[in-house]
Amino acid sequence: MTDMPAVRGTLTPNRMLSDLTWLRVGGPADWFFQPADVDDLAQFLAALDPAVPVFPMGVGSNLIVRDGGLRAVVIRMGRGFNQITVEEGGRVRVGVAALDAHVARKAADAGVDLTFLRTIPGSIGGAIRMNAGCYGSYLADVFVEATAITRDGKTVSLTADDLQFAYRQSSLPEGWVLVETVLQGGEGAPDALHAHMDAQLKKRDETQPTKDRTAGSTFRNPAGFSSTGKSDDVHDLKAWKVIDDAGMRGATRGGAQMSPKHSNFLVNTGEATADDLEGLGEEVRKRVFQHSGIELHWEIMRVGEPASKD
Repeated sequence: MTDMPAVRGTLTPNRMLSDLTWLRVGGPADWFFQPADVDDLAQFLAALDPAVPVFPMGVGSNLIVRDGGLRAVVIRMGRGFNQITVEEGGRVRVGVAALDAHVARKAADAGVDLTFLRTIPGSIGGAIRMNAGCYGSYLADVFVEATAITRDGKTVSLTADDLQFAYRQSSLPEGWVLVETVLQGGEGAPDALHAHMDAQLKKRDETQPTKDRTAGSTFRNPAGFSSTGKSDDVHDLKAWKVIDDAGMRGATRGGAQMSPKHSNFLVNTGEATADDLEGLGEEVRKRVFQHSGIELHWEIMRVGEPASKD
């Protein structure tokens, strides 16, 4: 690959990604960049050959990296991007590396209601990209603005209209990297907000395979919501129900399994490859379509190349 620009952070060639994803699968990235701060990231992107792809990566909670790895610079933000600052009027300024659960807890301490984030795995950057949500609330409901670094190193501010939130997705130009967001929560008593989050966690642990190696929900629910991407037009048809109806609860392929506890969770039982996991997911999609005519869409992001068969 082309020569890389000088950085103040850490730039590593041929970095295996399997230990950085919750499913513990995936081959190497050509380069793995951990910027020291926003300026380091901006200078790197400005100096990087425009032909070299970049892939921003959070904590790998909703991601399958294929076994052949990624022919790109994978950018992962760390301590320089995880600040959480509660401002006046219920606004919370958050670095994209901050974990959703940490944001919910710190906001609750200050009497700001972002409690729906407590049970969402991953970081705020990923939550924006996927318009993450649960229990009837979505990131788009609380989003005010975000800051990103463009592929040529410029800093831009983004509105909800720019990101075009939709069900489990948002729009960001290729190679742009989110670095910060501002969220707006409602008011609440800290004790009540923490009690509500404790109840959410209990409900999650009772119904989802939280002790297993998963990447959260595998497929989007078959019906989404309005073009605003907010929780104002949600429909009740659930992915787990159509998977059950197709007889795929507990189905296996290699070391991959559709969880017997919640059939919309894809599990690495111990020795699964990315091919096992993605292959089982595609078999589920096929069987559901054959049974009900419903086409499931992946919620887990899948990136990279399959393993070489040489």
